[in-house]
Amino acid sequence: MAGITFSEGSGLQDSVFGKSQAPIRMIIENKAEAFEETSVVKEVFMEDESMNYAEKYTSMTAMDGFQPVGENGAYPNDNMQEGYSKTLEHITWKDQFSISQEIIEDGKLLDLKKKPVAFTQSFYRTKEQLGAALFGNAIQGNTSMTFRGKTIDTTCNDALGLFSKVHPSIVDTSSTQTNLYANTFSAEALALAEAKMQNTKGDNENILGIVPNTIIIPNDGALKQAVFSVIGADKDPATANNGFNFLFGRWRVIVWPYLSQYLGTDTTPWILADLDYNENYSGAIMTKRIDLAIRSEIDMNTDANVWKGRARFTGGFADWRAFAVGGVTDGTTLS
Repeated sequence: MAGITFSEGSGLQDSVFGKSQAPIRMIIENKAEAFEETSVVKEVFMEDESMNYAEKYTSMTAMDGFQPVGENGAYPNDNMQEGYSKTLEHITWKDQFSISQEIIEDGKLLDLKKKPVAFTQSFYRTKEQLGAALFGNAIQGNTSMTFRGKTIDTTCNDALGLFSKVHPSIVDTSSTQTNLYANTFSAEALALAEAKMQNTKGDNENILGIVPNTIIIPNDGALKQAVFSVIGADKDPATANNGFNFLFGRWRVIVWPYLSQYLGTDTTPWILADLDYNENYSGAIMTKRIDLAIRSEIDMNTDANVWKGRARFTGGFADWRAFAVGGVTDGTTLS
């Protein structure tokens, strides 16, 4: 069920618009539910409900681990420390549409349906485009972006872009890791990038056990063909005896049409993601402070029925380790 709250102004039930309130509300709710069913943002971003003006996302280094001790040996003290942190401040979003008295009086039901449908699409499209713009700008190496006139930070918790060749450790800043690769998509590139992600270390040099399970790509025909030809068969077509394809059956593929709008010169990037790690450790985040709240009222000047929508949310990145990208010109070459 779409998380939408409705409120009505006084006099609406006694006005010419009274009978239109319930149908319009139903149109908005039904369209919202349909859009949520196909939302990529819900899959790629960790959604976090907030009760505050902003949210701070931090991490802790892993402990060093258990140590061997002799008989009746003392318990050794282990330690951990706070890692890099990231604060996301919620943004207020507003929009409105109106239904004239004439539309209701003349029974223009088609016109009555068009506006609430477009209104709901606009809200959910905004969230999809925000998410895609965040990833698109991160792929381009931008540390901030302008989205509908608002400047939004696209860095992660180490103050670098989500994708970088020099992500530092908070314990030892001379030790760096990369999740930015130049290789175009292929079976070899996928296998190498997967291994790199699996070997990703935390801030105190412990391997984290990341398991990439998702491939995210823009809506590019040649790239889709390349991805599904690599992961879609249990036999390796490149070998004379059709050897077993160990990449088969282990990947979920998300094709993100909105991502295609926000790419730079590299138009066929491919992103590997461990969405379980992302959910647990706040990689890509979409906050929800106030879900879509809709108010219906009469404009005393025009006599129109005005529907106003307001929400507070934002998106951003914290832990970069949930993602890696290939197909980017300035990235590291996997070999």
